[in-house]
Amino acid sequence: MHAPIGPEGRAHELSPATIAVTSGRPGRVSGGPVNPPVVLSSTYVSAGPPAPGELLYTRSGTETWVPFERALADLEHAAQPALVFASGMAAIAAAMSLVPHGGRVVVPRHAYQVTLMFADDLAARAGVEVVRVDIADTAAVLAALGGTGVASLLWVESPTNPMLEIADTPALIAGAHALGVPVAVDNTFATPLGQQPLTWGADVVVHSVTKYLAGHSDVVLGAVVVNDADLHARFHTYRTLHGSIAGPWEVWLALRGLRTLALRVGRSQDTAAELARRLAVHPAVAEVRHPSLPGDPGHERAARLMTGFGSIIGLRPVGGVAAADAVVAALKLWVPATSLGGVESSLERRRRFATEAKTVPEDLLRLSVGIEDVEDLWADLSHALATLTER
Repeated sequence: MHAPIGPEGRAHELSPATIAVTSGRPGRVSGGPVNPPVVLSSTYVSAGPPAPGELLYTRSGTETWVPFERALADLEHAAQPALVFASGMAAIAAAMSLVPHGGRVVVPRHAYQVTLMFADDLAARAGVEVVRVDIADTAAVLAALGGTGVASLLWVESPTNPMLEIADTPALIAGAHALGVPVAVDNTFATPLGQQPLTWGADVVVHSVTKYLAGHSDVVLGAVVVNDADLHARFHTYRTLHGSIAGPWEVWLALRGLRTLALRVGRSQDTAAELARRLAVHPAVAEVRHPSLPGDPGHERAARLMTGFGSIIGLRPVGGVAAADAVVAALKLWVPATSLGGVESSLERRRRFATEAKTVPEDLLRLSVGIEDVEDLWADLSHALATLTER
C-alpha cells in the first residue's frame, strides 16, 4: 500500500494499527464500497488459453482472498501477498512440507501440541528425524541444527504454547542460515503487532488466523507469509493441489476482525500484564508466567524483541491438579474452552489433553485474556482462587 507523504515531503511510514484498518480496501471510486465485497462463485468465465493470473476456479484463487492476504502481508512487512489456508494446521502442514523424506526438523519441546503431533506423524510416515529442543536455549538449538547432517528446517514458536518461553529469534535465524537451514516461525501468539519475523530474515511465517487475527472465535483459518517469490509459488501450488482452501465468508470475517486487531491486542495485553502482576503476589498462586513480569525468564528478551508482552498467562495454583480443576469449575466469567485469542477471556488446564508435552506441568492453566473490564476479570479470578483456601 502507498504511504502518505509527510510535511517534509518524505514518505510517512504507517503504524501497524493504521495498516490493519486501511490495507486491503477497494480503490476510492465515487459511489464505490468502503469494504471489499464477498464473491460467492466456484468458477469464473474463461475461454481459450488462460492468461497469467486469470481467475478460473476458486480452488486456485478468488478475489475474496486478496484483501485479507494483502493486509496480512503489509502487517508482516512481506514482499509477497500472504496465502490464506483452510486452518492453522493446513498452513503448518504447508510449511512443514519443506522437510523432505528422511530429513530432520528441529522443533520446540513446548509448542502447539498439534504441530508437534504433525512432526511426529512425519517421523512415522516419512522417516523424518524430529529433534525437540528448549527454544530459549540458543546454543542448544543451533547445536541441534548441525551435527551429523544439517537439519532441513528449524521451527520456532516465541512465545511458546503454553509455557511462554521466549526465543532469541533473530540469533536463531542468523545461526540457522549460516548452516543453510531455513527457518519457519509460528507468529500466532505474538501477532504481527508484537514482532515481524520476516524482517529478521525468517523464511516462512505461519499464523492460526483463527486466533488473534480474526479474533472472535467464529472462523477457522490459517495463513503462510513469505518474502521469496519462488517459495510463494511453491506454497500456492501446495494449497491448490491439496485443496486446503478457505471459504470466502470466513476470509471476509477474518478481514473484518483484522480491522480491530490493534485495539483488541492492546487492550488484552494491558489487562494480561495487570492480572499477572496481581496473580504473582496472590497467596493461592504457586507460579505465574507472563513475559511482562520482571522476574519472568523471558522478560529481558521479550522487552528487547517484542512490542508488548502478549495476552496469554500461565498459572499454577497452590494445590496441584485438583486445585487447577477447582479454579476452572468456580469461574463464571472466564470461559472454560480450548483455543485462544478471542474477545472473550478463556482458560484451560492444558494437560487435560493426553497429547500435550509431558514436560508441561499437570496443573498449568493457560489463560487467554480477552477485552472485558480488568476489574470484572479479576473479581471472577480472585473469587475462584479464594475457594481454594475454603476447601
